[in-house]
Amino acid sequence: MNTQASEAPVQPDEWTVKFLQHLQNERGASVYTLRNYRQALLEFQQWHQDARGELASWQSLHRDDFRAYLRQLGRHNLGRAAIQLRFCALRALYRFLVRHGSVAASPIKNLSLPKLDKRLPKFLTQKQMDDLLATPLKLLPPPGKNDLQSRRARLLCLRDAAILEMIYSCGLRISELCGLSAADVDLHEQVLRVRGKGKKERLVPIGEPALEALENYWKVLPSQPSGGSPVFLSPRKRPAPVSKRDVQVRLKKYLALAGLDPSMTPHKLRHSYATHMLDGGADLRSVQELLGHAHLVTTQVYTHLTIERLKRAYDKAHPRA
Repeated sequence: MNTQASEAPVQPDEWTVKFLQHLQNERGASVYTLRNYRQALLEFQQWHQDARGELASWQSLHRDDFRAYLRQLGRHNLGRAAIQLRFCALRALYRFLVRHGSVAASPIKNLSLPKLDKRLPKFLTQKQMDDLLATPLKLLPPPGKNDLQSRRARLLCLRDAAILEMIYSCGLRISELCGLSAADVDLHEQVLRVRGKGKKERLVPIGEPALEALENYWKVLPSQPSGGSPVFLSPRKRPAPVSKRDVQVRLKKYLALAGLDPSMTPHKLRHSYATHMLDGGADLRSVQELLGHAHLVTTQVYTHLTIERLKRAYDKAHPRA
C-alpha cells in the first residue's frame, strides 16, 4: 500500500537515524525489522508532509495526529496486520525518544488499533515431522559411488539432515541456525548456545538424533569445524555459513518429497517443536525459555494449539460430545 502523494520522497530525520542505528547495533534487529521499521516511519513522515504541508517533528506531535493517520490508513483498506506493523514501529520509536529524554511521554500510548484476527500457527504432526526428517537421507547416493558428484550429493544430504534435526531438536529460528558457530556446540554436555533476538543468548539441549546427524555431517567435511567456523556450510561459498535462502529452498524440496505442504517455512518446524513439547507435558515457562521468548504471552499461543487438538479428540471420541 502506498499512502504517498508527494513526488519528492522524504529522508530519515536525525532521530529516526539514531533509532534505527540503536535497533541494529544494540538490539541486534534483523534486516527485515530494520527495513520494515524504516519504511513505516518514512511513510508516516510522508503522510504528514502531504497532509500538513511540513515534515513532522516527533516532539510536537499529538494523539490527534496519529488518529488522523490511522483514519487515513483505514481509507486505503490496509489490513489489520499492516496497520499494527506501522504503529509498532511508531511505538518503538517513542519508547526510544522517552528513554533519551526527547519527549516526556508517548502520544500513541494506549491508542486503540484494529484487533488482529487470532490465527493459530501451523505445525506438523509428529508423524509428519518424522517423515520430513527421514527425507534427506533417502536421497543419499549408493555407498559404492565415490565420484565427485556423488561426494557432493552425499555432503549436501547429510548437511540438510543435520539442519532439519537441529531446527526441530532445539526449536531454532532460521537466523539462529545460520548464525551457529562450532564453539556454540557442546558435544559433551549436549547443549547448544543460541544467539536470539536482541543478541540475547540462551542454552538449549540437543537431542541424540540431532547430535548424531551433526557428527555424520562433520565426518564427511574436509576438516571438522572448530572455534568460530560455521556449523553448517554453504556448498558454494565455503567457508561461508549456509544462507537462509538455501535452507528455505531445500526445505521446500524435502516437504514436497515427503508429501507435505511445500509452502511451509522453517519457522513452522519451530512451531512444531513448541507444540510437541507442550503435548509431551513440558510446562509453559520452560518452553518460553527454550524458545527465547521475551514474554510468556508469545508462548501461550501454542497452548491454544494443544487445546484445539484435545477438543477435536474429545468431539471424535466422546459418546456425548
